[in-house]
Amino acid sequence: MSASTEYKAQFEEVYLSFFARMKRFALQYVIREEDAENIVQDIFFELWEKQLGFTSFVNLNGFLFMMLKNRCIDFLRRKTLEQQAAEEMQSEYIRTLKLKFESLEALNNKFLNEPNIDTVIQNAIESLPEKCREIFVMNKIEGKKQKVIAQELNISINTIESQMAIAYKKLKEALKDYVLLFLFFFI
Repeated sequence: MSASTEYKAQFEEVYLSFFARMKRFALQYVIREEDAENIVQDIFFELWEKQLGFTSFVNLNGFLFMMLKNRCIDFLRRKTLEQQAAEEMQSEYIRTLKLKFESLEALNNKFLNEPNIDTVIQNAIESLPEKCREIFVMNKIEGKKQKVIAQELNISINTIESQMAIAYKKLKEALKDYVLLFLFFFI
């Protein structure tokens, strides 16, 4: 019998003798059968890859269960960290939702219903320097991309970006009493 055939026979014997017991043990700790089975399969895969001689172990039973215990600990540690991260993300999401909800509730309907709000916004836009206003209107009102505006006006994208920054700064100042509308319409 060749060494690989002998190892295969030993491996099969160990696998058949220990797999079910190891899976039951793991299942007591990792809860899901699929996870328990995967852990035990991984152990046997590692044993197969390393081609460890089973006859060299004084206490094979102890060795296998020590491997299993360590794998279960690693699994539980990883799952605990994953769960904590998920809970933190959920908690952050809930805080963000509450903040947005409170912000919308606090929104003053008075200025939304103000009849001259369109005039206020239009006057703020008209107060922009000519080139700045032209670029802002093309981008935010007409919905054109910066690249298209650059081609139409024969200017660089950097110029458009700097003009847009000026427009935002001036509009933010002009509409400071209507900051939420500024954000809604222009950002």
